[in-house]
Amino acid sequence: MSRIGKQLITVPATVKVAVNTATRTVDLQGPKGKNSFCYRPEVVVAFNAANNSIACTLDDISRIDEGNRRAYWGTTRAVLNKMVKGVLDGYSIKLEVVGVGWTSKLQGKKLILSVGFCNPIDLIVPEGVICTVDNNTIITLAGVDAQKVGAFASLIRSQRKPEPYNGKGIKYATEVIARKKGKAFGA
Repeated sequence: MSRIGKQLITVPATVKVAVNTATRTVDLQGPKGKNSFCYRPEVVVAFNAANNSIACTLDDISRIDEGNRRAYWGTTRAVLNKMVKGVLDGYSIKLEVVGVGWTSKLQGKKLILSVGFCNPIDLIVPEGVICTVDNNTIITLAGVDAQKVGAFASLIRSQRKPEPYNGKGIKYATEVIARKKGKAFGA
């Protein structure tokens, strides 16, 4: 049995759940927004309105060890749990631009990074992600979908990864850069 998959997901009263078994989709709507997910055919998702919980099970429990069925079961439950947290509280990630003269600014739905290249880098902010820039160096991303927020944060960071000698680059606010010692000159 899947230890994660068999756990019930408790849904707060402020979150509305709609499970469509014909199209295998789950739609959630909460205070921060709405989100939907299409689950695998091996998994059965049911919403119990009596105790406000979502249960994930396998369609045929006798074939539990065939292929990746148990992994799909646990993954579906984990994704639905993150969706409930997302529509209830939301997700946010902070990034820092570190370097002399390196800046970031927001123009409409476009994030412009000036990070040491001859031309600035233009990135389109995806739908469902809210981007704010503070002091031209701190980028805050927020949204309902953890995957979209994390993927866009990773895309921003990949434009100029932090380097270990001077510490320059785009890094997560909680990230610690392991600094290396430069060349040692003989004396």
